[in-house]
Amino acid sequence: MKSEISTRHFTQLLSATRRGARLARLMTVHQLEEWGWPPSCAVSESATLVVAGLAANAVAHGHVKGRGFRVSLAVEASDTLRIEVADPRGDRRPVSCHTASAIDETGRGLLLVDALTARWGSEPWPPSGKVVGAEIALPCPVIAASASTAAQDGGAAPQTT
Repeated sequence: MKSEISTRHFTQLLSATRRGARLARLMTVHQLEEWGWPPSCAVSESATLVVAGLAANAVAHGHVKGRGFRVSLAVEASDTLRIEVADPRGDRRPVSCHTASAIDETGRGLLLVDALTARWGSEPWPPSGKVVGAEIALPCPVIAASASTAAQDGGAAPQTT
């Protein structure tokens, strides 16, 4: 009997611009749909908001002229979606979440990341950058599924087989 192992990993290097941050969000929606989570499901919506917040921070606080940022998505241990955004500014690590006032126009990205993820944090990315990673708990263990399987199940999250 042959055991089925599914590796789901996506990485993309993007320009450190507002357009790059937007593309990171759109690519996340597309990739998760390919893996079986439609854009309207909780996993896709949460992951999209997390990527949007981390990518915006990479552009605003991690930008180095001529260098981009990297977005990675991976399904780990069949019950966790790992999101990583790496940028070249290791000297600017994210600070713990603070509360934003009602009149603040910015500063809510990490509050959203904290609210939507099981855990998040940052670590050095040699030689001079950092990686900000976040984990989203998946609603059911994932062994193998595809977008066509999800479509047959009426768009539900991927099921174990």
